[in-house]
Amino acid sequence: MTDVWSATAGVEGAVGVVLVHGSLDRSAGLLKLSRRLDHRFRVTRYDRRGYGRSRPHDGPFDMDAHVDDLFRVVEACAADRVVVFGHSYGGNVALALVDRHPGVVDGVISYESPHSWQPWWPTDSAGGDAVSWAHDPGEAAERFMRHLLGDERWGRLSSASRAARREEGVAMVAELTDLRRRPPWRAEAVTVPVLAQRGELARDHHRLGTEALAEALPDAAVDVVPGARHFGPNTHADAVAQRVTEFVERVT
Repeated sequence: MTDVWSATAGVEGAVGVVLVHGSLDRSAGLLKLSRRLDHRFRVTRYDRRGYGRSRPHDGPFDMDAHVDDLFRVVEACAADRVVVFGHSYGGNVALALVDRHPGVVDGVISYESPHSWQPWWPTDSAGGDAVSWAHDPGEAAERFMRHLLGDERWGRLSSASRAARREEGVAMVAELTDLRRRPPWRAEAVTVPVLAQRGELARDHHRLGTEALAEALPDAAVDVVPGARHFGPNTHADAVAQRVTEFVERVT
């Protein structure tokens, strides 16, 4: 199929739901969400190139390469109807898939996808700081994780986990640098229904990004998950799964 690791679970012959993780994450970060969907749908999750069990990887790690991988994952799930859920950077991969391969999926859910190519996107976010350390991908990855987790939680990770995350810095820096360089998708080419999700406690730039996404697309709506932050698909998996289910049933 492709040179990325993937796993599928759930109901044979049901609507396919493909989960795409964000930067410096892996499919395990969406496992709670997957388990709340696979009693009704055929759910596929995968480690994007350069992360988790799809590491080591020679690259490239730009958007075109990630879209090629997602296209093969969607084709391999062999479902008649498919919806893609993308968390953070993964939301941009899902939208770019619709742009480059119209008709392949029936809808997209994007949870707080970054708009870092926009001039108003902050340069002091976790991603912006990581890009500024592009000369040292390992250090960039560690700074990214410390920004998101805090120094204490980073320090509690095992030495093996910290080393793995630092190794994933190569993929992270490359994809985030590429994302700042050019828009990953064209609004006029995204013609499927889109649910632009964010957490109720989202940071200002993610709130603005979610609203900008919904305003730019012809068939999009904003959905706010109560009490959630950027990692809502993990921390508030029940609420996110309920909204995913409602969206999938509506568009398919």
